[in-house]
Amino acid sequence: MNRDNDDFYAALIHELKNNLGLLSMTLDAIPETGDTARDTAVDAARLQCQGVVERLQQALLVYKAKQGRLAPAIDAYSPHDLVEEVSKRAETLSHRRIQVAAEVAAEVPPIGFFDRDLIEMALINAVHNSLVYAHSAIRIEAGMQDGLLAFSVRDDSEGFPAHILASLADGTPCRARGTGLGLQFARLIAEAHENRGRRGALRLANDGGAVFSLIVP
Repeated sequence: MNRDNDDFYAALIHELKNNLGLLSMTLDAIPETGDTARDTAVDAARLQCQGVVERLQQALLVYKAKQGRLAPAIDAYSPHDLVEEVSKRAETLSHRRIQVAAEVAAEVPPIGFFDRDLIEMALINAVHNSLVYAHSAIRIEAGMQDGLLAFSVRDDSEGFPAHILASLADGTPCRARGTGLGLQFARLIAEAHENRGRRGALRLANDGGAVFSLIVP
């Protein structure tokens, strides 16, 4: 496939993403009726639509990365504000089916340097996955790991399968909870962040459930 065809398909994905975004907004505007079966079905359709929008957005960014055009816009942002924003989005997506909590460790600085939009997109994708697999609760966190800022999404699911953890450890993440595009997307975002010779990383772990972490230098 040549570059012109690549750009055509990228433009098509972008158009589909925008159209589905409008559909997602329409679904968001549908009020609850008190009919449990109906409201649950609408919630499921809303979540699925938003998930597809994000998958298309991820595909575009993976394409940019492969073309050497993924350049994070690093600036000063508040980790506390980002955790609060992602938590609010998670509460909206959960529609009270799953308990959502937020936690920022005391040692987290008031300001960090990262691409807020990219990090938020990766975290929201992790939230989508957690909402599917969690039993009753998820938590959005910010902490420090090895002196670096870490944003995490933690849930009380059965956790990641052992082969997924092993594949990420050797640098070749495979499918986990879907197509695997979300993991590839998250790893690209993390590794695009570099500071003083240290590069960001994606880490997955099991600790009372699945723990998805983006490490930012």
